[in-house]
Amino acid sequence: MDIEKLIKELKEALLTLLGNKYKEFKPEIQKDITVFLKESEEKLKRWVQLLAEDSITKEEFEWLLKSQKDLVSLKALQTVGVSKIRLNNIKNSILKTIFDIVLAAVIK
Repeated sequence: MDIEKLIKELKEALLTLLGNKYKEFKPEIQKDITVFLKESEEKLKRWVQLLAEDSITKEEFEWLLKSQKDLVSLKALQTVGVSKIRLNNIKNSILKTIFDIVLAAVIK
């Protein structure tokens, strides 16, 4: 499994997810997503590898991903006044997108 390719795919999917809803803030969102993935990259690589080796379950992987929720800062959207509830929903969407893409890549 090519983890670098997977990280790139994650970034593209997340930018599409948020970019379509918040077109006017796309450059700022792109920066936020890049920062999040950079801060989480080593952990994601390790967790994906463990999942691919069946060393952790899908549920454990999902729990590990959720532990990263606070790292998703979305400063661009906070700046323009998006509510905390909406930000939490967006963060959950980001984590679900990562989960779905990783599972699709690992369980082929």
